Amino acid sequence: MPLTFELDPRIDPALRDGVLTLWTDVSNAGGSVGFVPPVTPDDIRPEWVKHLTAMAEGRTRLLVGRDEDGAVAATAFVAYNTHRLMRHWVWLYTVMVHPRHQGKGYGRDLMAAAETAVRRLGGIEAIRLTCRGGTGVDRFYASCGYKEVGRVPDAIRVADGDDRDDIIMYLPLTP
Repeated sequence: MPLTFELDPRIDPALRDGVLTLWTDVSNAGGSVGFVPPVTPDDIRPEWVKHLTAMAEGRTRLLVGRDEDGAVAATAFVAYNTHRLMRHWVWLYTVMVHPRHQGKGYGRDLMAAAETAVRRLGGIEAIRLTCRGGTGVDRFYASCGYKEVGRVPDAIRVADGDDRDDIIMYLPLTP
């Protein structure tokens, strides 16, 4: 059963808790979404509050994917640039699919839904995202049409002695 995607959903307790649970479960499964396992919801909560604040201020928008039971199964955050010379592109952050849904094509569905949502915003010509090297996720994003446009070696310290590249990916939305 495919996920149902919604941009700018109403933030209610079920959504708030669902995103927090998703983020925790993805992090603990080894997903590169800003944390290193093990984490608890209390570890994630401050970052989630920052996203909620940015959403309330209109700087960030939430794309949520729900499964057939209505549970939060996927997210991506679209963040606008505040710099006047860079308002023609957006960042895509915290792209997540719940581990129980891995292998079902939902990641590709999420990326397609994010692209569609951004195209509908108007005036946006590209999407940028970054990902952690050494995970293979850059190959996934490339398969979704993103091109690697930059790499900062050893910019992400996962643990002592385990530094990873910060890979910058770009998807133009105009020909």
